[in-house]
Amino acid sequence: MANLPGIVITGASGRMGQMLLRTVLASDKCRLVGAIERKGSPAVGQDVGVLLGGQPVGISVTDDALEVFARAQAVIDFTSPGATVEFAALAAQARAVHVIGTTGLEPEHLEKIAAASRHAVIVRAGNMSLGVNLLVRLAQKVAQALDADWDVEIIEAHHNRKVDAPSGTALMLGEAVAEGRGVSLAQMRDSGRDGITGPRSHGAIGFSAIRGGDIVGEHDVMFATAGERIVLRHVATDRSIFARGALKAALWGQTKDPGEYDMMDVLGL
Repeated sequence: MANLPGIVITGASGRMGQMLLRTVLASDKCRLVGAIERKGSPAVGQDVGVLLGGQPVGISVTDDALEVFARAQAVIDFTSPGATVEFAALAAQARAVHVIGTTGLEPEHLEKIAAASRHAVIVRAGNMSLGVNLLVRLAQKVAQALDADWDVEIIEAHHNRKVDAPSGTALMLGEAVAEGRGVSLAQMRDSGRDGITGPRSHGAIGFSAIRGGDIVGEHDVMFATAGERIVLRHVATDRSIFARGALKAALWGQTKDPGEYDMMDVLGL
């Protein structure tokens, strides 16, 4: 086990963090070397096994990321934009692969992540699942084949605890559609409609967000024109698909040169 890549999980007590911990502990391709939580979290000091409702595994949750990253070959991070930027700098210092599933990243965050990628491998994606990344590629191809007379609407649904909208996956899909059409998403994006909005702009890429219950993630890309519609759809029912994809990315990155990659690279798409 000692020669297997050591993995650190950030945001260990969250729903995604706990799923990642279970996935790493169950894997025979890596080993868990650390679990991080924010300062003041009640999870700090707890054994990871106990945190997960089982027996102790000999690894305690800590708020000292620097010390743990020094022992890691990869960090898997589904936290918040501010925390992710800090983790990117620390992972770069440790020359550890940094897998980023955090959403809601702004241009200033991406700039700092890009700087960190000059020193270490960063795999960043709004969604780590194979199915979603296939959907992204399909959306790009369909957009390439259809002109702007086809309206595009990206509809996403998530649980009621999600704090950002549109989702990172919806934005990935929007970027794919924009790329297929040869336009800028920043210029063609249309979201947050309310009140008397007037008619839809020709060529706009629309976004609609639904929040409710415990929805894991649903994404539709609708192409609509007079008399017909095409709908591409992905439904996630279990967060483990994201954890498995993130772990695959962490292991894939072990042999790569420093730089910023995405799941298309990992999956060879």
